[in-house]
Amino acid sequence: MNEPITHRLSTEGADQLTLVGVNDANLVALERVTGVRATLRGDHFTLAGDIDAVERATKIASAMIDVARMDQALTPDDVERLAANGDQAFGTWTEGAESLKIVLPGVRRPVQPKTPGQSDFVRAMRESDIVVGIGPAGTGKTYLAVALGVEALARKQVRRLVLARPAVEAGEHLGFLPGDLQAKIDPYLRPLYDALEEMMPYDRVQRAIENRTIEIAPLGYMRGRTLADAFVILDEAQNVTGGQMKMFLTRLGLNSRAVVIGDKTQIDLDDREESGLLQIERILPGVEGVSFCYLDEDDIVRHRLVRQILRAYVEDKNG
Repeated sequence: MNEPITHRLSTEGADQLTLVGVNDANLVALERVTGVRATLRGDHFTLAGDIDAVERATKIASAMIDVARMDQALTPDDVERLAANGDQAFGTWTEGAESLKIVLPGVRRPVQPKTPGQSDFVRAMRESDIVVGIGPAGTGKTYLAVALGVEALARKQVRRLVLARPAVEAGEHLGFLPGDLQAKIDPYLRPLYDALEEMMPYDRVQRAIENRTIEIAPLGYMRGRTLADAFVILDEAQNVTGGQMKMFLTRLGLNSRAVVIGDKTQIDLDDREESGLLQIERILPGVEGVSFCYLDEDDIVRHRLVRQILRAYVEDKNG
């Protein structure tokens, strides 16, 4: 049996509230995943327990301190993610962190990828004209793409941000929807509004939509247009047909970038093989200027139970 030891880490320069979390929730998470006793006194983080547990906790705590020093958000789910992803996760917030930060106007903390997969996704969106991001729910695909789009707009790299989504019912029939055309399609576009409103104050979002600096529309509205000088995002791409996907990708004009986002496990088309996402996955790899990024359950940044729920569904399917 290992002898208990105590190890102390300096937290100088780290925001202590960020480090410990609300009601010490981050410390509680660290104790839960490693079995150590974690305390913060002054500028020192103390870890007590058996030697193996303390060694593991030291790696995680060091990464937590680095995040807190950079004034990044840190939650109990982030602590569990650092523990679950092993050594590859420890440098995600620190190695090349400056180039991956997404700085948004009016938002105190920049948006930062929190997993290796998210880092690859952000890097690809900065470097490629067309990026295809594929992964399960909760991996931050839409959130990061919208953040990059808002940043590009704020830096005047593009003149407009265009967000598109297919109007496909997800396994249920909504029936008659009251109101004008905009009111009928808004429920399908609500996730894009939600992401956007996390990046910008509500009144600024509304002004940008009114002056058409930002456009949120069903995919069908893209037909016949040329989208020049724009950052264009297609969300829920697994539910567009091959013809719709071709139409979307050929809308791009000069100085435009496109991000295509989808989840192959949530195809709601009657014929799965009609999915335009599956088609471009077959035919576009190797095309210069097009990058594919794959995220998986290790990249899920929603509630920790989301990862466990998705894993349970996969195990049941493979059962």
